[in-house]
Amino acid sequence: MKVTFKLFASLSDYLPAGTRDNRIELEVEDGVSVAELILRYRVPQRSAHLVLVNGLFIPPAERAQRRLQEGDELAVWPPIAGG
Repeated sequence: MKVTFKLFASLSDYLPAGTRDNRIELEVEDGVSVAELILRYRVPQRSAHLVLVNGLFIPPAERAQRRLQEGDELAVWPPIAGG
Protein backbone atom coordinates (compact mmCIF):
# COMPACT_ATOMS: atom_id res chain seq x y z
CA MET A 1 0.00 0.00 0.00
CA LYS A 2 1.12 3.58 -0.54
CA VAL A 3 1.54 6.17 2.22
CA THR A 4 3.21 9.56 2.47
CA PHE A 5 5.84 10.13 5.14
CA LYS A 6 6.77 13.71 6.04
CA LEU A 7 9.51 14.84 8.42
CA PHE A 8 9.86 18.49 9.41
CA ALA A 9 12.65 20.77 10.66
CA SER A 10 15.75 18.89 11.81
CA LEU A 11 14.02 15.52 11.28
CA SER A 12 14.17 15.93 7.51
CA ASP A 13 17.79 14.75 7.77
CA TYR A 14 16.42 11.23 8.37
CA LEU A 15 14.85 11.09 4.91
CA PRO A 16 16.85 9.58 2.02
CA ALA A 17 19.20 11.86 0.09
CA GLY A 18 17.46 13.68 -2.74
CA THR A 19 14.09 13.79 -1.01
CA ARG A 20 12.17 16.95 -1.92
CA ASP A 21 9.75 18.99 0.13
CA ASN A 22 10.40 16.93 3.32
CA ARG A 23 8.19 14.11 2.04
CA ILE A 24 8.54 10.68 0.53
CA GLU A 25 5.93 8.43 -1.03
CA LEU A 26 6.38 4.89 0.28
CA GLU A 27 5.17 1.45 -0.62
CA VAL A 28 4.75 -0.34 2.72
CA GLU A 29 3.27 -3.62 3.86
CA ASP A 30 -0.32 -3.71 5.07
CA GLY A 31 -0.67 -3.24 8.81
CA VAL A 32 2.50 -1.22 9.40
CA SER A 33 2.14 0.92 12.50
CA VAL A 34 2.99 4.57 12.99
CA ALA A 35 5.76 3.58 15.43
CA GLU A 36 7.22 1.00 13.04
CA LEU A 37 7.51 3.48 10.20
CA ILE A 38 9.11 6.12 12.43
CA LEU A 39 11.59 3.51 13.70
CA ARG A 40 12.31 2.28 10.16
CA TYR A 41 13.72 5.72 9.33
CA ARG A 42 15.70 5.79 12.60
CA VAL A 43 13.93 8.84 13.97
CA PRO A 44 14.63 8.86 17.72
CA GLN A 45 11.43 8.45 19.74
CA ARG A 46 12.25 11.49 21.86
CA SER A 47 12.50 13.54 18.65
CA ALA A 48 9.11 12.44 17.31
CA HIS A 49 7.25 14.99 19.39
CA LEU A 50 4.23 15.89 17.26
CA VAL A 51 2.91 12.99 15.17
CA LEU A 52 -0.10 13.38 12.90
CA VAL A 53 -1.89 10.95 10.62
CA ASN A 54 -4.02 12.79 8.10
CA GLY A 55 -3.87 15.85 10.34
CA LEU A 56 -4.98 14.05 13.52
CA PHE A 57 -2.66 13.90 16.54
CA ILE A 58 -1.48 10.43 17.55
CA PRO A 59 -0.40 10.35 21.22
CA PRO A 60 2.80 8.43 22.04
CA ALA A 61 0.87 5.67 23.82
CA GLU A 62 -1.16 4.94 20.64
CA ARG A 63 1.60 4.96 18.01
CA ALA A 64 2.48 1.26 18.26
CA GLN A 65 -1.17 0.23 17.82
CA ARG A 66 -2.23 2.79 15.20
CA ARG A 67 -2.03 1.05 11.83
CA LEU A 68 -1.58 3.02 8.65
CA GLN A 69 -3.99 2.57 5.76
CA GLU A 70 -3.74 3.11 2.02
CA GLY A 71 -3.26 6.79 1.21
CA ASP A 72 -2.49 7.91 4.78
CA GLU A 73 -0.13 10.81 5.39
CA LEU A 74 2.15 10.49 8.42
CA ALA A 75 3.79 13.77 9.48
CA VAL A 76 6.33 14.13 12.29
CA TRP A 77 7.77 17.25 13.97
CA PRO A 78 10.50 17.53 16.60
CA PRO A 79 10.04 19.43 19.85
CA ILE A 80 9.98 23.15 19.10
CA ALA A 81 11.39 25.83 21.37
CA GLY A 82 10.72 29.49 21.10
CA GLY A 83 9.97 32.53 23.02
